[in-house]
Amino acid sequence: MTAVTPFLWFDNTAEEAITFYTRLIPNSEIVSIAHYAEEQPGFAGKVMHAHFRLAGRDYYAFDAGPQFPFTEAVSLFVSCADQQEVDRYWDALTADGGEEQPCAWLKDRWGLSWQIVPDRLVELIRDPDPDRSHRAVQAMLGMKKIDIAALEAAAAGV
Repeated sequence: MTAVTPFLWFDNTAEEAITFYTRLIPNSEIVSIAHYAEEQPGFAGKVMHAHFRLAGRDYYAFDAGPQFPFTEAVSLFVSCADQQEVDRYWDALTADGGEEQPCAWLKDRWGLSWQIVPDRLVELIRDPDPDRSHRAVQAMLGMKKIDIAALEAAAAGV
């Protein structure tokens, strides 16, 4: 069976980033890291190839220079069970230079975009009552980090 696996291009911080990600997200691990040889001009000691897992899913990464920085065109989506989980991921990923973005999006300190989305947001957006759904969406549009209690209040018309 063919596998399709995301491969992340870092300037020169792949090992730092994947170490952080695998410590933050449960059921994650670094499988292997290979570094460029010391004789490799401009790349000596940087990550040539790294295989890691986040929440049991495979990813690859390497250090290849600043030519292609991350953009919002690709993001990692994190489904969160409750506000505590939202807060934990949000706070960790925006720390040390990360940036809050609108509507549950953020950029971590390496510039990688993430969506930190509580399951309750998805439920409210899919509410069969179009008025409740609309109010939830409107509330979300005014948020950066999602506040579940505020979403529920908005959906209820409070």
